[in-house]
Amino acid sequence: MEEQVKEYNKMPLIGDAAPNFKATTTQGKINFPEDYNGKWVILFSHPADFTPVCTTEFMTFTRMQDEFKELNTELIGLSVDSLYSHIAWLRKINELEWNGMKDLDVTFPLIEDIKMEVANKYGMIQPNQSSTQAVRAVFVIDPLGVIRTILYYPLSTGRNFDEIKRIIQALQKADKDGVATPADWRPGDDVIVPTAGSCGTAKERMDSKDDDTYCLDWFMCFKKEK
Repeated sequence: MEEQVKEYNKMPLIGDAAPNFKATTTQGKINFPEDYNGKWVILFSHPADFTPVCTTEFMTFTRMQDEFKELNTELIGLSVDSLYSHIAWLRKINELEWNGMKDLDVTFPLIEDIKMEVANKYGMIQPNQSSTQAVRAVFVIDPLGVIRTILYYPLSTGRNFDEIKRIIQALQKADKDGVATPADWRPGDDVIVPTAGSCGTAKERMDSKDDDTYCLDWFMCFKKEK
């Protein structure tokens, strides 16, 4: 029993290569991460089909799918239900109306994971919550197949989708410009430049007259976004 619990709790960490897998989905078979080379990916799990919180989440992900595609980001869902349950649930979602959303076709893949093989690779089964359902996990995976962000929500709490999108935007900004993003950063806000690595650089920054940068102190300098 102890070995089984350890297997359930094993999970990859930020900076690790995303565990590879082959799976059957509502959009056919996928080979991950090979099929998604060059793309950002949001891999997320939900506890079960035909549950209210999960339904609101799938409706929201579907509504935002084009926004994620504009960020070169693909969506992949997962639960431990069967393919036929997935298909029936997604068809039912198309018939529902909630929060101004209706007639939604879920076109991103939803993984069938009855044997929990993928869920266990990603630590999505957490026995103190449930040994038969995945928690609400979110893995943000970059175009090189590296895990960049991990979020876990309890079964009862729906996810914040604006934050998931903001994370993608912040990671892409950091990678592109070699900067960091401050608390509550949104695209267009000022960004943080890397901390000075020497006394000389620290002095130069504090004395700089560059209109595009400003420092609150030697270790905390910002770059204005034009």
